[in-house]
Amino acid sequence: MADDFSQSLTPPVSPFASDSLCEPTPAQPPYFCCSETKDDPAGALSVESYTARGSLKRLLLRLDPAPTEYETDTVELFGFPWVTEMALVESTKLLFGLFRQKIYRLETLVQSGSHDFGQAGNLHYEAEELRQQCVSFLQYVKVFLHRYLKASSTLDADPSHPYEELEGELPSALLEELFGITLLTGRLKDLPANIQSAFTIQNQGKIFPPSWHLLHLHLDTHWSVLEILHLLSHKMQGQVVYAHQFVNLTGENLTDASLFEEHLCSLLCDLTGLAIGKYSKVRPTEALSSHHYLCSCTKELWILIMHLLDYRNKVLHTQSFWSYMNLLLRPLVSGKPAAEQFSGLPKHCKDPLGFTWWLVTQLAMLGQYSRNGTIQNEKHLEDNWTFVEELLKLTCNPKGGLAEEQVRTHVHCCLSLCLLWGPSTTAVSILWDYYSRNLSTSFTVPWLGVSGLGTLCKTPLALLEQARSCCSPSPLYSPGHTQLYRSANSFHIFLRVLALCLGQDRAGGVPQRQIKGRIYSKFSTKKMQELSEAGLMNFLLLFLVVARQMELEDVASRACELLSFLPSNCPPGHRTLVWRGQLSMLLLFQERGLDVGAQASWLASSFNEIAKEFYNKTTEVSRRLALWGPLGSYLEGVAEVFEMSTSLTLSEEKLLNEGFDWLMPACRQSELNSALGFLQIVLSQLRRVHQRGVQSAPSSAWAPATSMVKERHLAVAAALWAHFFPFLRSLRLSQTPPAQLADAAAGFTLLAFDLPSSAPQDLQPSPVQSILQCFGWDDMVHPLLVTRYLPHLLQNSELVSSLSNDSGGGVSGSAQSLSVRAWFRCVLQQHLNKNPDGSDSRTGRAAEEQLWELTRLVLRLPEVDSLLQRAGLQPTAARTDPMSALEMFVKAVGSVYSGLQVLSERSAMVTKALDYIGDILKHIKPSLVSKNQEGMQLAYRVVGCIVKHWSPLLATSKAQQLLFRIVDGLLLPHNYTQQDKALRDSLPLYLQGLSVASSVSQSQGMYLKQQLRSVTRRYLDHFLPASPSMGIIANHPVLLAACEANPTTRGATLRRTILEVLCESFLQFKGYTPPPRLASVLMFLLELLRRSGDSDPALLTLPLPALLRCVMLVNEPQVRKTSTDALQLVVERCAAASTEGPCNQMITVLQSFVEENEGVYDRQVFSVLETVAVLDPSVVQALIPNLSLSVRNTEHKRGLGKNTTLRSAYKKLLCLLGESGQAEITILEED
Repeated sequence: MADDFSQSLTPPVSPFASDSLCEPTPAQPPYFCCSETKDDPAGALSVESYTARGSLKRLLLRLDPAPTEYETDTVELFGFPWVTEMALVESTKLLFGLFRQKIYRLETLVQSGSHDFGQAGNLHYEAEELRQQCVSFLQYVKVFLHRYLKASSTLDADPSHPYEELEGELPSALLEELFGITLLTGRLKDLPANIQSAFTIQNQGKIFPPSWHLLHLHLDTHWSVLEILHLLSHKMQGQVVYAHQFVNLTGENLTDASLFEEHLCSLLCDLTGLAIGKYSKVRPTEALSSHHYLCSCTKELWILIMHLLDYRNKVLHTQSFWSYMNLLLRPLVSGKPAAEQFSGLPKHCKDPLGFTWWLVTQLAMLGQYSRNGTIQNEKHLEDNWTFVEELLKLTCNPKGGLAEEQVRTHVHCCLSLCLLWGPSTTAVSILWDYYSRNLSTSFTVPWLGVSGLGTLCKTPLALLEQARSCCSPSPLYSPGHTQLYRSANSFHIFLRVLALCLGQDRAGGVPQRQIKGRIYSKFSTKKMQELSEAGLMNFLLLFLVVARQMELEDVASRACELLSFLPSNCPPGHRTLVWRGQLSMLLLFQERGLDVGAQASWLASSFNEIAKEFYNKTTEVSRRLALWGPLGSYLEGVAEVFEMSTSLTLSEEKLLNEGFDWLMPACRQSELNSALGFLQIVLSQLRRVHQRGVQSAPSSAWAPATSMVKERHLAVAAALWAHFFPFLRSLRLSQTPPAQLADAAAGFTLLAFDLPSSAPQDLQPSPVQSILQCFGWDDMVHPLLVTRYLPHLLQNSELVSSLSNDSGGGVSGSAQSLSVRAWFRCVLQQHLNKNPDGSDSRTGRAAEEQLWELTRLVLRLPEVDSLLQRAGLQPTAARTDPMSALEMFVKAVGSVYSGLQVLSERSAMVTKALDYIGDILKHIKPSLVSKNQEGMQLAYRVVGCIVKHWSPLLATSKAQQLLFRIVDGLLLPHNYTQQDKALRDSLPLYLQGLSVASSVSQSQGMYLKQQLRSVTRRYLDHFLPASPSMGIIANHPVLLAACEANPTTRGATLRRTILEVLCESFLQFKGYTPPPRLASVLMFLLELLRRSGDSDPALLTLPLPALLRCVMLVNEPQVRKTSTDALQLVVERCAAASTEGPCNQMITVLQSFVEENEGVYDRQVFSVLETVAVLDPSVVQALIPNLSLSVRNTEHKRGLGKNTTLRSAYKKLLCLLGESGQAEITILEED
């Protein structure tokens, strides 16, 4: 080392010199660093990088590499201070020798690397220091060349000073040292595996192994060599620099240009080799999301080389970056030996063509980086279409036999290049030649599974959306672009390339017209007839893309012409696709506001022919099933055309032709549901568009335009009325109406409301009411249909308001009344929606939900709401169940009627009430006929509520016939076994109502009373058990009817009737024989008396004769006890009610009892009277004269004098009567 120093004319300043001699250490120069960068293909480079620090930009602008550094007299290099302006000239070999020593030292650290985590930090910092010293030296060399090297110094013939001689030799010496560095560092591909593995070291914060530092120092060195050679060439102003010593020793030329070329080619070759290794691990699905560099430093190195070569190409007219890459990659693709300067590529590459596509695309993406290291949309690198078109020819070569998975990758790369460089007409032509030959191919990748099939366009809108996505490719780095391999096949990716080419703005559009001509020229009659379903789909998508990008009318016309080449008997699958494509084209016409009449007429004509065949009875079932494919597709597509239209003024009605007259009647249930669903969509869209036009009606100046719009809407409506409504009307009486029939009928009703003039003549002059009568108010329509139909209309406030405000002869009241009647019927017949076993069906559950909604809407009708408010019966729950709502409504009507005083108002209310319920017995007949217990219970309960709450109303002359029919039909039928449960539950309602009606009826009161007695007699007998049972008696419906929770006059009247019937029919003795079921009857009577709490003696004494006779004649313990209890209850209540003396009614009854039994049951009579005397002595005291007379008369009739036994029994009774009895005993003894 001492010898080295001795050769220096200006030896370095001693390290031990005072601080005054040493200047501050310059800032760290730029270097390759990936410790803080994210693995983002479009992300920014490291802030310490050559681009971010402006090193590249200053190099290309010929600016000072470090303008703020190395401005002091001395500079520290490798730990020693040196004279800044002279060190490189005087100590060239020494400095580069120190540089090599640092590299050796770093390599030693790598070889002796320890796995001890405790040493990791020390090793990192030592390696980092070594690398920084080397990078700082290389930066000093660049600065020195820029500032101090002068080309003129090399031309001096006789240097006047030794330093000038050394300065003149500097370029040659520097060139030799740089050559030595390249030999020392070697090539990247030759680095040991343990060093190359540092490329894949993940970010570990701030601590890295020595191998990482050595590897990145190699990158710094490779780039710095190119930088220094470029600077040297620039400073020499075109003079060739020779390595004289090297030439003298080897005899070979070594110049700055040759070293630059050799080092550049080796570096490009090594970087490409690294990319080949990376490509071997890349899946096809991740090709464009996987970058070709191993770390961001190699990425930056590619960018640096690109910009440097691009600059040299423009300024020095050397080869461009792509020229180098083409020379490197062309032999790889062709399989020929590589050029000498590019030797060293890996011998094995799994897919040379695929790799080349991938690498070119990845490098083109890097071309977006600016000199500052940021992504910009500007094109910084020239395109390379010439080479890419060569690749395309190889891809599309029929002899190549490439599989779809490879072609898809190549075309995907081509799309990326189009996005980067702009499209190439030649590339599109090459691709179209390939796809025109393979149009019927499915372009699937088997191992991708379902995801590899691409998007299945099942509707015209989906097909158009796919075409739209092809015309609007996703941005380059977005997931939509990088994942395109999975979501689209190669043909779809080609369409994106085609769309980009057709969409570019070029003067005159000549290239676009050429491409369009080439596309047209590939289709002939034979070609069209040979297309498979996949080919036909590709054809349609192709023309949609072309139509979107070019003249729509011309492309659509050409597509129709080509499709007409298909045979008329083409498979249904083909027909489905043809119609779908045509409808997609119609959507495109709509999108541009063009009339669709011509296209629609052609399409509708084809639909009409298929619909006729579908209707034909001779068509085989299998054929009809196949035909539904295109027919159903037509429905879906036309629905989308209507849905996507904003005005319906582009002749869309031509799609609704007589084909539907054939189609609708031939549909099965599932097919009919689809057809009706389609009809609803069209109806709702027509109404929506029309209403929007009405709401945004322009000023009078635009009235003609508004009139034209209305005419178009009327044309659509006329087509709907003509081809759909007659069929709907034919289904209205079906007993199994389709679920969507009601929805479609409601749509027509609302259409008639919005456009009344559009309705057919047979529905005029009031089309809304006419349709309501057909589908909602007619009693013959199935309740399923009504419950789904009416809610659509009743929730339309404008429609309800229109019906309410209609002044046409009470139509409004009629409309609301008829709606209420329909609701009544639906509630009464809701059991028809259930399964035969009574369980809920899916249809039944849906109908129940709809009935709840209908109930809610009916309660909101103005007329119904007014009735409820007047009666004070507003619903409290948010949702009221139909049965509860019905009862509440019935109560409201009855309450309002009872409150009316004016005769005319009462008469009108009767009429209105009868309108509400209609022929209710006809409504409940299905329930009675079907013997459905739930239905019968519901029917009996509803009618019972009406009889009870409307009893005054039903007693009028207008309504009494209905009441008579109810009694005859429901209460007095010939056979009522099946109705036991229903009758038991609802009989109290009928009895209470009939009792009131018989009391208020002016013309038929007697007949109603007779009917009430008949009903009471029948059901007293029917529900009375053979043997006494308190459980049965307590729940006897007649007993429940008679005993209300709150006693009323009406209840007393009914109890009188019940007591009269009891006495007449159930407590009459035949001679001395008691009536049947006497114990049960007496138990019923006792329970009736207990529950009623009546205190009227006239009512209480009605059963008294029968009770007295039972006590007297029947000795059965239970009968005797029950009759005694009942007798006690009657006597006690009569006594309590007669506060001013004995009860006259009791006296009369007892007196009759004595007279009837005189001379026959004398002693038994006295025994019974003893029981009464214990309870109320005053009543028996009043009978003493009569009793004494009866005793004497009996004795007189016998003619035997005093009857001692009789008088003894009588005296026993008198003993219970206090003083009056004692006095009478005295008189008797005196006889």
